[in-house]
Amino acid sequence: RPAQAVHMPAVHLHRTAATMQVSQKDFEKAQEQLKLLKKDPGNEAKLKLYGLFKQATEGPCNAPKPGMLDFVKKAKWDAWNSLGNLSQDDARQKYAQLVSSLVSEESASQQKDASLEEGRHEGYETIIVTTKNRITKIMFNRPEKKNAINLKMYREIIKALQAAGKDDSTLAVLTGNGDYYSSGNDLSNFASVQPGEMGKMAKDGAELLKEFVDCFIDFPKPLIAVVNGPAVGICVTLLGLCDIVYASDRATFHTPFSQLGQSPEGCSSYLFPKIMGSAKATEMLLFNRKLSAAEACAQGLVTEVFPDWTFQKEVWARIEAYANLPKNSLAVSKQLLRSADKEKLHAVNSRECEILTERWLSEECLSAIVSFFQKKSKL
Repeated sequence: RPAQAVHMPAVHLHRTAATMQVSQKDFEKAQEQLKLLKKDPGNEAKLKLYGLFKQATEGPCNAPKPGMLDFVKKAKWDAWNSLGNLSQDDARQKYAQLVSSLVSEESASQQKDASLEEGRHEGYETIIVTTKNRITKIMFNRPEKKNAINLKMYREIIKALQAAGKDDSTLAVLTGNGDYYSSGNDLSNFASVQPGEMGKMAKDGAELLKEFVDCFIDFPKPLIAVVNGPAVGICVTLLGLCDIVYASDRATFHTPFSQLGQSPEGCSSYLFPKIMGSAKATEMLLFNRKLSAAEACAQGLVTEVFPDWTFQKEVWARIEAYANLPKNSLAVSKQLLRSADKEKLHAVNSRECEILTERWLSEECLSAIVSFFQKKSKL
């Protein structure tokens, strides 16, 4: 029987070689791109990169397993060993893909930061104010303090609201930077006050609070709260003065006034019973009941709740659509809705601030605040 000629699959071999060449080229390019990252990608990503690099350059893990107490070497060994018999070619490709995704994430983050800078107003330290697409956004910006409101932040929010009421935007939005919407009053406002200055502190604080709440009562345009996380104290009570309140499903709403020896503000003593009924308002304002986002929505304090992972996308799409509605029509309609209660709200605000002045000077309030700081120092 005559021998048959063996035909080598030349085209297939050519393609495989080309693929290997591209893979090696991408691998080397990825190593250069990795050096250009400005932010630390995190330990998990770094371990994946280490494992893939070792697999791509040396093949399957051939190093002895480190001791259990050598945590760093053990983590690296596990990352490499977990790749099993993954080919060097595939490891190069996966390495390049991972680096590409890290570069893309950093680029998107930089674009987001650039977008935040666009239309940014200067002159603020505790908040970020931007006007873009007919929307003025006021973002509480003390994330390391859970956006607690100190005296400077009070004044800056007043300034921002007054400017937003007169600018060319159609509406204004309040939101928080980071995990919290706001943890309410920064109680360190009380910490630096000397005993002989308590009277002046209480008087000045009440005047500032009255002016602050008055800005919300008088704000001439639609005001939307985008509650991105937990809200406490005055940042909850003020929601009654907002026209729409959108909340992430991870938001909570807590008004621990009695716990701190204080009393309600932000016109909540009047608005909350109107919004949620007397019994529910009493449970929240007197007995410190914390509401979930779903509960707050069911009781009328929140307009709508969104899953946290879609929250920003869905909410801002709506707000941008609202901002394209006729500006003057929205302002006039808001004033009609608010007009019947406006005088009453100012009177309620004044009375709440008077009561709070008395509470701040009471032994009960001072003891509660001292107790708060003692508990905090033990954490």
